[in-house]
Amino acid sequence: MASRKKTSGKLPVPPPSPAVEEGDGGLDRYHIAILAELQREARLSNAELATRIGLSAAPTWRRVRWLEEQGYITGYRAEIDRRKIGLGVLAFVRVDADRNNGAATKTLEAAIRGLSEVIACHYISGTGTFELQVMATDLDAFSRFSIDKLLNLPNVKDIHTSFSLGEVKTGGALPLTHLR
Repeated sequence: MASRKKTSGKLPVPPPSPAVEEGDGGLDRYHIAILAELQREARLSNAELATRIGLSAAPTWRRVRWLEEQGYITGYRAEIDRRKIGLGVLAFVRVDADRNNGAATKTLEAAIRGLSEVIACHYISGTGTFELQVMATDLDAFSRFSIDKLLNLPNVKDIHTSFSLGEVKTGGALPLTHLR
């Protein structure tokens, strides 16, 4: 097992998980600490990450690679200020499907995936079939997108839109406290 050294890193490291110590392949305190740190700052060097979590560089690197290989870490990307690149409108669009059967829904899902303006899509319960998050430069551009693209997708019966008036919290890190 990797050697553990105590440091004055920024993140307190909880005691080891007994299940991981027994070798079941789950997440231990160092894996969780790595996930927490990389969610806050994905551009950390391996040396800085190791210091923050209280391990040396080599076992930290191996743990990061394992988290990537196991699919816990699915990628690294920059967060871009949408307004600075001219995307002033964020819309939440509920899409009502005409038919909710397997083939029709899969066709609609594939069509939605192909729209670059759609930054997120959720299959929802309750009224509607999908909830989309859509970005546009302005209301005119959103209107054109709705009329020319959304309403012409296969199996779309209707759409209902709400606009963001201001962002209170975005790009938040996933909660990890349930893993500790």
